[in-house]
Amino acid sequence: MIQPTSGPAVPPLNDRDAKLRETAQQLEGVFVAQLYQAMRDTIPDDGLMSGGSGEEMFTGLMDQQMATATPAQWGGHGLTDALVRQLRAQLGGGGS
Repeated sequence: MIQPTSGPAVPPLNDRDAKLRETAQQLEGVFVAQLYQAMRDTIPDDGLMSGGSGEEMFTGLMDQQMATATPAQWGGHGLTDALVRQLRAQLGGGGS
């Protein structure tokens, strides 16, 4: 498990930046969910140990939950801060 660190998070400057950060976090969550799904697809499904549709539903929900929690544990080293910096600059919000 990745340990949380105190990274160089980009603080929101105003309501627009807060909405930008929230949207960037959602996008990062979608990206991480797709990453988990791609990793799970590499595991062979041989049928002997398959849990069927119940297992698929559980792993899907677990992946969604982990995708929401994982970026927060990256401690500012994920996509959110990079997206906020880039989009803030594109939108004329200044910052670093």
